[in-house]
Formats: sequence, C-alpha cells, structure tokens
Amino acid sequence: MYVTALVCTHCGAEHPLDARLSCDTCLGPLEPAYDYAALRTTLTRERIEAGPRTLWRYVDLLPVAAPAPGALPVGLSPLVNAPRLAEALGLRELHIKIEAANPTHSFKDRVVSVASAKAIELGLEALACASTGNLAGAVAAQAAALGLEAYIFIPADLEREKIISASVPGARIFAVEGTYDDANRLCAELAYERPWAFVNFNVRPYYAQGSKTVAFETIEQLGWRLPDQTIAPIASGSLYTKIDRGFREFIDVGLVEGKVPVPYGAQAEGCSPVATAFARNEEHVVPVRPDTIAKSLAIGSPADGANAIKVANRGGGRIEAVTDGEIVEAIGLLARTTGYFTETAGGVTIATLAKLARTGQIDPDGCTVAYLTGDGLKTPDAALEFVAPQRIAADIDAVDAVLAGALL
Repeated sequence: MYVTALVCTHCGAEHPLDARLSCDTCLGPLEPAYDYAALRTTLTRERIEAGPRTLWRYVDLLPVAAPAPGALPVGLSPLVNAPRLAEALGLRELHIKIEAANPTHSFKDRVVSVASAKAIELGLEALACASTGNLAGAVAAQAAALGLEAYIFIPADLEREKIISASVPGARIFAVEGTYDDANRLCAELAYERPWAFVNFNVRPYYAQGSKTVAFETIEQLGWRLPDQTIAPIASGSLYTKIDRGFREFIDVGLVEGKVPVPYGAQAEGCSPVATAFARNEEHVVPVRPDTIAKSLAIGSPADGANAIKVANRGGGRIEAVTDGEIVEAIGLLARTTGYFTETAGGVTIATLAKLARTGQIDPDGCTVAYLTGDGLKTPDAALEFVAPQRIAADIDAVDAVLAGALL
C-alpha cells in the first residue's frame, strides 16, 4: 500500500487512516496522501494492464487493499466513440463513458467498492448512506454481496425505480420527509451513534477516491492518451473534482505525459448552486432547495462545491446549468445518435455539452470525453414524451397506411 495518511486540505495536518470525516485541528476536509516518489519507481503501465478487469487494477493509487472475493466486480466501463453525436454538436472527436455498465448501473458502484473495502478493514458492522438514488442501490447491492447489513436514507419523493433497486437486495430503507440534505444531516447524527460505515460521511475520504478511477480508465482506454477536455455532472462535486485529480495523478507518477484536460461541469438549473457561484465569480456556494427532474443531482448544499469551483478555475473550465426541458431533449438526442438511454443526470451532461458547443465555450477540435453516470431505466418518467406507439391492426395495409401518413 502506498497510502500514507489522511491529510487536511486546509491546514495540512496529518491523521491516521481511520474512520473520520474532517480534520481534528480545523475541521477541514481530508484526503488520502500517497508516496508518489515510490510510485514513480514501481507503478508501470504493464503492472496496471496485468491487474484484474476491475477498478482494483489501480489499487496502488487507492487508499485500501482490494476486497476479499465476493465483492461486486466494478469498473472498466466502456468508453465509446460517438461520431454521430459529435457531428450533431459540431465536435471533431467525442467519447462517452458508459457508467451504466457497472453492476447497479451507475458510477456509484465505484465509490461504494472502495468505501466497503475500508469498512471491512475497520471492522464496521454495516454499510449506510444518504442518497438521491444511485448510491442507495450501490450500497444495498455491495452490502448483500459482502454479507453486511445496509441502512439507507432517501428523500421521500425519490423515483420508485431507485427505491426498488435498493430494496430488493434487502436494505432497510428510510424515506425521510424532506430533501437529500435533510437525510444527510440525519446520517451525520447517526454516524456518531452507530458502528456503521456511512459511506458518504465517516468513510467519505476513502469513498471519494473511487471516482478518480474513471479518469484512470479514460486514459488507458484512449490508448494511454489524455483527452483535451471532459464534462461531468455535479451533485456534491466529488465526482467532478476527483476526475481532475485522477488525471493529475497519472501525470504525476509518470504514466502519461501532457496537459490536464480542461474540466467542464454540468448542473440542472433547478439545483445549480455551484454553477451559480461560478457565474458570479464567487468561491462560496449558497445552498438552495432543489426543484428539478434530475433528482440524482439534487443536492442543494454540495459538500465539494467550493472545490469544484477551484478545479474549474484552475483548469480553465466552466460550470454551466441547463433547464429541465433541455435535459429531456438531450436524453433523446443521445439515444437517437448513439443508442444509449441515459438517466436525467446524463441528460444534464449532454445538454450542457450542447450548450457549450453552441455558444463556442468549448474547443470543437479537441478530444472530448463526456461521463454518463447512470441508466435511463432508473428515471423512465423523464422520457415519457418520446413514447408514442401507434396502435394498428395485424395487417400489412395498416402498416403501409401509417408509413404513408408519416411521409405526408
């Protein structure tokens, strides 16, 4: 293991690799630190390529040892070239990363894979979380695979499909009257009372590291090449910031040469505190009450919002917001040009990419990678306007009549 300590990103204080959310000295956020000097002498492309066909091929840059057999196999989701979507948006080269290929059909399997391995190492008795949906399913499934109890706290108005996916593996579901932020506050209180691993609270410094494997895979799948620009959705801001860190780490340990990709971030207008602060050139993110169809991004008080703004400013990127109407339109555009049906968060990403391309705020000649974080079957109601089957008799003439009418 090359991880050395938990380090405060504000004051630099070091802490042991145990279950904790923040710095004892200043209450700042914690990040695992690694021995990059040692990694530069030992970590090679060949070592990675010889590893398992999961995100654990990058174990040297993760803060915990690989889990025992039985854990869900997570990672190495497809990176798909999307020439027809690129043409529609006026881009030269566009790839989409399909995180719906993970076991519970979202990128949250990555963070839970790392958090659950650390929970077992620390001897915690159960997995728990507050969730806007995808994390609930990932926690429930991984807990079942590992033989752990799961306790999940969701907003009471969450999509039925996401509640079902978390319930079937046997998790105990608590539907909290309020928003995600209300559920998260409840979990923060419980974390001090129960010997549970709240994956996005008391083991969050480890949990968040799973997201950077998306960047590692992108480089490897592009033939050990860096893209020029990326776009990812922003909820808490953790995925967006960790993708940036992943690119930087591969450069720092000498696995790839070049510039860090320009990072673009996407939010829904109905829950866009980070995009709003960015547009105002402010570092402080003002919490909002979510009101959007993109419920998996509906975090009104994002824990990593300020960090997301720093990443955007440092990398020359932007954070933009789009309307619910644009989100639905983008879901359809993606499906018609690539065949992939994404959930509303993916609609936010593609709609924002379209907006950036239309307004000339992204390089049309660069290699672009867009991250699609979940499956459209988790949010089917958002796409109902595309559903219009035509009822006909079982007769060839009836088919011809409909087709003739379509041509008029």
